[in-house]
Amino acid sequence: MAADPTPNPHATAEEVQAAYADPKLANVLYHDWEAGTYDEKWSISYDERCITYATGRFKAAAGDVGPYENAMELGSGTGFFLLNLMQGGVIKKGHVTDLSPGMVEVALRNGRALGLDVDGRVADAEGIPYEDESFDLVVGHAVLHHIPDVPAAMREVRRVLKPGGRFVFAGEPTKVGDKYARGLGRATWWLATNATKFGPLQAWRKPQEELDESSRAAALEAVVDLHTFDPSDLEDVCRSAGLVDVRATTEEFAAALFGWPVRTFEAAVPREKLGFGWAMFAYRTWQRLTWLDERVFAKVLPREVFYNVLVTGRKPG
Repeated sequence: MAADPTPNPHATAEEVQAAYADPKLANVLYHDWEAGTYDEKWSISYDERCITYATGRFKAAAGDVGPYENAMELGSGTGFFLLNLMQGGVIKKGHVTDLSPGMVEVALRNGRALGLDVDGRVADAEGIPYEDESFDLVVGHAVLHHIPDVPAAMREVRRVLKPGGRFVFAGEPTKVGDKYARGLGRATWWLATNATKFGPLQAWRKPQEELDESSRAAALEAVVDLHTFDPSDLEDVCRSAGLVDVRATTEEFAAALFGWPVRTFEAAVPREKLGFGWAMFAYRTWQRLTWLDERVFAKVLPREVFYNVLVTGRKPG
């Protein structure tokens, strides 16, 4: 087995320029760049808060919580989904994979720190480096929209699943949801970075070099975000790959309208200015709006207007 490549967190200007014409290179550079601070940026943790979130997303999609003996995460990032599912008892043995060596390195480090039975590989989703029928479960969170050839990736998912094995992908942007989320994010960034130029609000301004780096990362992020999804179309892609019992669900409408400006604001100002009180306000408000989405809006709005789509199914048994 060939050794995995090493992380490259400091891409050259030439590499970044080349990435604009190469989505896979862009994914590697962007996620290697972000790996060391990704958990902090997205408020990812490995405690009860994120365990509850991850297991809740899994149950919302699959209708059960396992346990599954042997599972792989596709595009694992820092391990958020798989490691929290393991802590929640959904998965016993886990394998992380990602196109970014930096993300795999951080995910494995997180797994070791948690004392979990996990290993992993640098892997292209369109050519997963595991044998046929290796896993009882394949999961992913916010990964499909980064993959150039999603149908090829779903055929690979079918190949590495055991007969009857399940897949669950969560956190994918819908076509409608992506439009309002990105619009809110851009407006919040402009407002925060311009308002903090003046008067007492200057104390809330990040150093210009940090803001410039965030802007460059955002520009590259636009290259790595390749797809948005219509729930019905995503179901069709999975069925065309030979998967069965396919079902897509959606979530987060009011929660997304609140969450995207909040996350953007947090990225635009010094973290130490916000503190624990802000974190609890943001989390509790998101919880209340999620309750509203589930109890009210899910019953009256079409599934296409929600921000996240989750999809599950099985390999024929």
